[in-house]
Amino acid sequence: MPFGGNDWLALTPEEALEPEIPICDPHHHFWDYRTERIPYQRYLLHELADDVNGGHNVRSTVFVEARSMYRPGGPEEMRPVGEVEFVQGLAAASDNGLYGPCKAAASIVGHANLNLGENVRPVLEALQAASPNRFRGIRHSVTWDASPEVENTAAHKAEGQMSSDNFRAGARVLADMGLTLEGWMFFPQMTELAEFAKDVPNLTIILNHIGGLIREGPYAGRDDEVFDQWRKGIAAAASAPNVVIKLGGIGMPRTGFGWDARTTPIGSEELAADMKPLIDYCIEQFGPNRCMFESNFPVDKVSYSYTVMYNAFKRLTTQYSASERADMFHDVAARVYSVEY
Repeated sequence: MPFGGNDWLALTPEEALEPEIPICDPHHHFWDYRTERIPYQRYLLHELADDVNGGHNVRSTVFVEARSMYRPGGPEEMRPVGEVEFVQGLAAASDNGLYGPCKAAASIVGHANLNLGENVRPVLEALQAASPNRFRGIRHSVTWDASPEVENTAAHKAEGQMSSDNFRAGARVLADMGLTLEGWMFFPQMTELAEFAKDVPNLTIILNHIGGLIREGPYAGRDDEVFDQWRKGIAAAASAPNVVIKLGGIGMPRTGFGWDARTTPIGSEELAADMKPLIDYCIEQFGPNRCMFESNFPVDKVSYSYTVMYNAFKRLTTQYSASERADMFHDVAARVYSVEY
């Protein structure tokens, strides 16, 4: 990453547009890593507060697992409980108002290995016990691609997980407990998601990051094919009524826009224009009542600031009604994750 960092982002300052619009940010992470390959190695309450207090009316956020702060020992399947325990503490600290009016981690998404099948239940019960008032569900990443050029950061690396009997048995336990599943995959996997979603119809599945678009490595320079396959995947996912979608994650370098490599960060007007064809298609397929704008911070922070990002989201939704915008900026996320703020 040739540029990046808060000083770089400050080169494109903007005031928050329409600051009265309530926002529930349904996707961000907390972590404290010590590795050069991860930008923004520390992202905890102070760092989140600096971003969300930039002028937008961010009332609440949802934490999504990041494989950080796991328990250092004990049964392997139980180690992710440590992350929820840690975030529960951060959320309680946010409630005192010292970090601003936003209720950080008002809801919490952890991790459990659905490949355990029915044996995932004790893990889910332990996650609930770690956060009785905030834990809402899990993310089990299923990202997979045949090409070694595509980085696969999934904890459980295997092709076709969503089609396996064990994974689906675990998903049924999740549904029976009234919990949700984050769907993080790459765009060629969305047809598999659609089949999985229809097999577990009482499970709410949240498709992350507009379905995992990739335009680098083996997908670089093939936009016509890539976007055609991506659109078909989005339509397939939308055909399952229990799937909702997060609009964001486009700032990750794998999407191929190159915003992270600019000398001066992108502004919201240009960003909105670049994102619009993707966002419009997702909204067209899912409808505003199954869409929610997400930050995916600090991952997307390598490309643009929090204020610029939400300005772009607001610019590209001016054609929608007030109630439709309320759905996408706040109400869908509040409903899916039972957020009270």
